[in-house]
Amino acid sequence: MSKHTILCVDDEIDNVEALERLFRKKYTVLKATSGKQALEVLDQHRGALALIITDQRMPEMTGVEFLEKTLESHPETVRILLTGYTDLESVISAVNKGQIFRYITKPWDPVDLANTVDHAVDRFALGQELKTKNSELAKALEELKSLDVAKSNFMILINHELKTPLTSILSFSALLSESALADEDKLMVNRISRSADRLKNLVDDVLLIVRAETNQLKIDVQNVSFSEFSDLPKEVVNLLNQKNITIGNHISPNGVLADVRLVKQIMQRLIHNAAKFCQDGTEIEVKVAPEANVARFSVTNRGPHLSSKVVEKIMKPFYIDEDVMHHSSGTGLGLTICQAILKAHGSHLQFKNTDQGVMVSFELPLANP
Repeated sequence: MSKHTILCVDDEIDNVEALERLFRKKYTVLKATSGKQALEVLDQHRGALALIITDQRMPEMTGVEFLEKTLESHPETVRILLTGYTDLESVISAVNKGQIFRYITKPWDPVDLANTVDHAVDRFALGQELKTKNSELAKALEELKSLDVAKSNFMILINHELKTPLTSILSFSALLSESALADEDKLMVNRISRSADRLKNLVDDVLLIVRAETNQLKIDVQNVSFSEFSDLPKEVVNLLNQKNITIGNHISPNGVLADVRLVKQIMQRLIHNAAKFCQDGTEIEVKVAPEANVARFSVTNRGPHLSSKVVEKIMKPFYIDEDVMHHSSGTGLGLTICQAILKAHGSHLQFKNTDQGVMVSFELPLANP
């Protein structure tokens, strides 16, 4: 391990040599007998300098004046000032202008001076280590940002390229379904169409998340009020009918500032999610109510409570609370998409266990609070 370098400056050569003898076993010692000579030494040694020890009372240039000149060329170097008992003004000036670590009075105590120098060099070494770590962290952060941008560009490219063949599959399967086909052929065409529709929905969902994460999701904010959320996708309606679940709308007519299309999409996904875990034969409560300057949108079901660990998991993309090896349906993107849309609105999802089930809600600003 290489020695740290220190610079000792004093106009009395005996003092400089005494300092050298005290520290030469532990450190590489540079010497100078004036501020001017010390600056020349610094110019010749551009490497890392751990410490400068300088006397205050020197002809032509004081210790404080010298230290002040070193701040630009060696900003990270630790500084110690040697001064007499009566040089209080010099000490204050050294602190303010020379940014000293500590001052030592003459005549110095060798043990105290050695301990002080060791602490000063340790401080310098720690600063250098932190500087290196910060540089490494900054580099790692830039690499992560590059990877994140590359990931987003990759997802956009892949999803865009997927849409082209998907459009062809959907178009030709629609034409085939209108043709005179045998029953078995119709069944196969229908399955092709359903699979293509599912893949298209997945592509659209992933693209929406990527756009939201890269701040490319455009929202059309308007003054809009809602009366009900009954225009549900076919799969949600089928699930509600299958489980004999009803929707109870309790919606205040207050206007909110939001993108009506995206808010409807959020509510559809929350209702779908509630239906999955709702007890058969019960009601899902859909509510919009004013609270101070916001309107709270909530969907409450009757079903098992959610632990904080489960909430953390279900907010992650592609998390599915089912056995994916046994024909699990869905992609686990529903709540992630809701969160992404709400982020663009300056809001977020909130979860609350109620007496009989779970309430998922979010807030949007009132148009006229």
